[in-house]
Amino acid sequence: MADPERSERRLRPAPLLFEPSEAAADPEHFFALESIEDPAELLARATELALAFRAATDRAVEFQAVAAAQLADPRRFDRLTTAAIAERAEWTEDYAKKMVEFGRGLLAGDVQPGQ
Repeated sequence: MADPERSERRLRPAPLLFEPSEAAADPEHFFALESIEDPAELLARATELALAFRAATDRAVEFQAVAAAQLADPRRFDRLTTAAIAERAEWTEDYAKKMVEFGRGLLAGDVQPGQ
């Protein structure tokens, strides 16, 4: 069963705003966190960002799994082997197999996103 607290966090991640290219080029600059002087505010904003990045990572992995499952679909004339998918995604072949199965579960509705 899904953790209700985790599900709630996933629904409300902090917005990830794109930074101007000159700010992104500065290795000390990270979403203006370096300019926050109040430690409580810094902790709150850094936590929001960490949760947002985790949510974004989870979503991206789900999209990777769906794409892997679609690429491996035996009904496709141009389907790829798990070895070819692994090479494209820079995964091991075992991980590619797991991602294809996870993606098939997502596509079939057997697995709910975020679980």
